[in-house]
Amino acid sequence: MRLVYRTAAVVTVVAAVGVVTAAVVVTRDEPGEAAAAPAPKADPVTVAATTAAPPPPSPSPVLPSPSPSPSVSPLSTAMTDALDDPRVPELPDGQEKLRTFAGKASKIRGSIKDERSGVAFPRFAGDWDLASASPFASRQQLPKVKGSAYRGLLVSCPVPIEVQDDLKDTAFLAARWTLNHHPAGATIKWTSADLTEIDDRPAWVLGYDVNYTIKGDKRKSTAAIALVDVPGAKPALVFISVPDSQKKSYRDINTVMSKIKVL
Repeated sequence: MRLVYRTAAVVTVVAAVGVVTAAVVVTRDEPGEAAAAPAPKADPVTVAATTAAPPPPSPSPVLPSPSPSPSVSPLSTAMTDALDDPRVPELPDGQEKLRTFAGKASKIRGSIKDERSGVAFPRFAGDWDLASASPFASRQQLPKVKGSAYRGLLVSCPVPIEVQDDLKDTAFLAARWTLNHHPAGATIKWTSADLTEIDDRPAWVLGYDVNYTIKGDKRKSTAAIALVDVPGAKPALVFISVPDSQKKSYRDINTVMSKIKVL
């Protein structure tokens, strides 16, 4: 009997061990119940220091280009030559109106309408006569003076010299040109220079004395020009010169210069 009990006890122990073993095996094989493997160590993440990118530079303000300083136009060859001419001094900087001459003005019998030049002005009676216009557009003249080839002259024409950018310069050159109609060696002395308007058109009126020598005698003429900026054409030139031998006609200079009209 003791052997039987021992045998039964051994069987019982073996069976118990088998149960335990089976339980262990079953427990390890259950899905989802396996022991979780240790989490792998995460690699360290290197975070680069975020340095804020500098903002794009603000565009430089676009400044307007400075206006170029007004340049002085170079003098024309004609002006350069004229300024080098000892017969003609530079015009004065200021302005002065034509002086009023003594004497009695000649009578007027109408007007000269110079269509070619674009102006009209008095036609004188009395001592003044109409004459052949060539090379001008119109011509009036006083009688000959005994012993002199020079006498009073009143003419008009489109200005016969190179027109300049400045009307004053053109007037200066025109006055110089009038020396061609005075005795050789004549020189100019300015007496007035007036920027004015004639029928709302800009005009320069220049007064001057012309000094010269005839047969050894010093003589003088009194002269004036009006240079009128007529529309659509070269400026119109009206020129009068009266020698001292005919000084009683000096006042006619004022009459002409004050009665020019634009056609």
